[in-house]
Amino acid sequence: MYRNAKNVGHYMIGLGALAQLGDLLAPRRAEGGPAVFFLDHFFKNHDLVSSLPVEDKDLVVYVDTTEEPTTDSVDGYTADVKAFLGGKLPCALLAFGGGSTLDTCKCVGNLLTNPGKAEDYQGWELVKNPAPYKFAVPTLSGTGSETSRTGIICNEAKNLKLGMNSDYTMFDQVLLDPALTASVPRDTYFFTGIDTYMHCFESLSGSYRNVVVDALASKAIDLCRDVFLKGDMMSDENREKLMIASYLGGMAAGFVGVVHPISAGLSMVLHMHHNIANCYALSVQEDIYPDEYREMHKMMEKQGISLKPGICRGLTDEQYSALYEASIVHEKPLSNRLGPDFKKILTKENVIERFKRM
Repeated sequence: MYRNAKNVGHYMIGLGALAQLGDLLAPRRAEGGPAVFFLDHFFKNHDLVSSLPVEDKDLVVYVDTTEEPTTDSVDGYTADVKAFLGGKLPCALLAFGGGSTLDTCKCVGNLLTNPGKAEDYQGWELVKNPAPYKFAVPTLSGTGSETSRTGIICNEAKNLKLGMNSDYTMFDQVLLDPALTASVPRDTYFFTGIDTYMHCFESLSGSYRNVVVDALASKAIDLCRDVFLKGDMMSDENREKLMIASYLGGMAAGFVGVVHPISAGLSMVLHMHHNIANCYALSVQEDIYPDEYREMHKMMEKQGISLKPGICRGLTDEQYSALYEASIVHEKPLSNRLGPDFKKILTKENVIERFKRM
């Protein structure tokens, strides 16, 4: 059967586009109700806040992105927003930050119109009611959260990293302003940006594909190569290119492969951020993705980026087992790349050996 695919409703891109956010928000305000702004905690006491169309009746939520979103943190932010709204719905939700902030906003939006807790909606097509109107204003490029249909969250109790995968999770309006990524630290810029390259090549090398996803993923990869292999990745031109790559990559993010499940293990057990965890995951998959393994290292060398060795040194047997379990649970992406017998390839000994080489 074919899936009826959905994309974001509207997008705006260009240097200085943030100045038009108030105009984009005005029709939503006309319907009544306050707006809720989700900002990465990095922006607390930052000039960005004063440039936003925040009114006295609105709520500003600072999302702690020290660690990745969890079911508990999403439930906590949802409770705070519901208490502020007093039973009403907002005119809009607006998210400013990287994937963690954008995913938090998307997941809270679902819980404002659907009963229960965040863990109830980890999976595919479990969200039944539309969320309030949502704006994405990414201040980092690479995760594709601005255009993807999932909000990724970690369930600590179940040792499971899984998203709310639903059309209702998607943003309705995306605003891309390359000026917002100018001050991002180089390491953060690289490790976040290369996430687009990762999930696009995983999609292209899998068995669950379609021609539109292939086209989007291929173009996003071409842009990533321009950014990371030709000149300074943070030039004005390349920051805009990476924003476009992230946008296209988010729409192409269907089923990934082996990189993301191994990365998820690192996030769950070592609390490592998704972006750098992907690089560690690919660094021990030269047998599965040989061409991409070599190309990633060329990108890192070109941009002066390195991975600190020994991140899994000295772990206990219990921790290695937890890493394996948090990785192997992702059957759909693993079978997408390796087929239904993926466990015969990724045995427990095989996977743990990979973690030990990181």
